[in-house]
Amino acid sequence: MKEHGFSRKRFLLILVIILILLAAGAYGVITTQFVVTDVTVDGNEHYTDEQIREMVLPGGIRNNSLYLSLLYRKKEIKDIPFIESMDVSIVNRNTIHVDVYEKTLAGCVNYLGSYLYFDKDGIVVESDAKLTEGVPEIKGLHFDHIVMHEQLPVENPEIFKEILKVTQLFGKYEISADKIYFSPAGEVTAYFDKARVSLGTDQNIDEKVMQLASILPELAGKSGVLHMENYDASTTKITFQPE
Repeated sequence: MKEHGFSRKRFLLILVIILILLAAGAYGVITTQFVVTDVTVDGNEHYTDEQIREMVLPGGIRNNSLYLSLLYRKKEIKDIPFIESMDVSIVNRNTIHVDVYEKTLAGCVNYLGSYLYFDKDGIVVESDAKLTEGVPEIKGLHFDHIVMHEQLPVENPEIFKEILKVTQLFGKYEISADKIYFSPAGEVTAYFDKARVSLGTDQNIDEKVMQLASILPELAGKSGVLHMENYDASTTKITFQPE
């Protein structure tokens, strides 16, 4: 009986040792063979590829493709401005691919020295001291306070639909305005350095913006107003008034 008990204990001891050796071997393979050396990035506009790489790679043994693919599986990002979530997939054992999902921004307003960025519904989603390239500063909105993650308290919230429509058209035709002004009467004026473009109301706004994209290079360095209030596809009535 004693010999039988001893044999069983010895068997269990050997089994534990084997499992420990296997675990140590697996750990060694994972930590040495799956070290990330290359990172590809897609979907980023506000941050460079190198900045995304620095955000994702924590350093040391955690720079591991298996670990990162589990950590960033459609992970919601709460502490990095303008980023909604990131997803990491393994290309090969030493290469990962990062898909960046940025927050959809309709525009921003300057308030008390900061730029407050809002989404399609006018919800303030980010605050930054700098103006982000590609996001227009919106003028003509009137409010007396701002609360993060709440809608801008404007008199007519329907204005946000118009803002989104115009900014999306600008993005579609790769137009980058310094500022866009929305008047109480619903008229739109876009500012480009020393020149400004009066687009009028949203009537035929798609045709106006499409035509504006082809005219903009001619406005470089000029000061004045380009009148497109009455433009449509059937007319070429566009005048520039120098200042």
